[in-house]
Amino acid sequence: MLRLKAETDPRWTKRALARLDELLVDHAHCEKKAASMALTLMFRYPEHGVLLRPLSALAREEMQHFEQVLDHIEARGERFRKLGTGGYAARLLKVVRSGEPARLLDTLLCCAVIEARSCERMLLLADALAEPEPALAAFYRSLLASEARHHALYVELADRLFDKAEVRRRLDAVTAHEAAVLAELPPTAHMHG
Repeated sequence: MLRLKAETDPRWTKRALARLDELLVDHAHCEKKAASMALTLMFRYPEHGVLLRPLSALAREEMQHFEQVLDHIEARGERFRKLGTGGYAARLLKVVRSGEPARLLDTLLCCAVIEARSCERMLLLADALAEPEPALAAFYRSLLASEARHHALYVELADRLFDKAEVRRRLDAVTAHEAAVLAELPPTAHMHG
C-alpha cells in the first residue's frame, strides 16, 4: 500500500532507540514541516481548488501531531530545539521537475513518499518500543492510520489533477529515487535519515 521501493535498514531502529530524545525532536520538526508543505502547496496553487480543503485539513492534523510530539518531549524532561537536517527531504526533492505542471505532480508524489516512509518507520518504532516504553509505542501506533491516509491523500490529489498512468509512472520514478537517497545518506537517528 505504501509503494516504497526500499525497506528501512533494521539498524535504523537500533540507532533511533539509542537516541530517542533526538528522534522525538526530529519527529516534531517533521510534523511542522509537513504542515508547512501543505500550506505552501495551497499558496502556490490556489487555482487548483481540489487541493485547498484537503491540504488545509492535513495541515491542521500535522500541527496537532506536532503538539502531541511536543507533549512527549516535555514529558521526558526534554525541550524542543533546532537540529541539523539529515538532508533526506532536500535530496528527495531533487527529483522534482522545474516546469509546471510537472513540478506540482512531482511535489505531490514526494509528499506521498515522505508520508509513506514516516508510516513505515513509526510502525518499526511502535514495535520496538512496546516493552521499554509502552506509552510511546501506543502513541506511534496511534499515528499509523493518519500517516497512511496522508500518503494516500497526496496520491489521490495527484490522480485528480493528472492522468493516472502518468501519476503511476512518476510515482515509480520518485520511489526509485527515494530508495537511492536512503542508500546514500549517512546513518542517523532521524525519522527520515
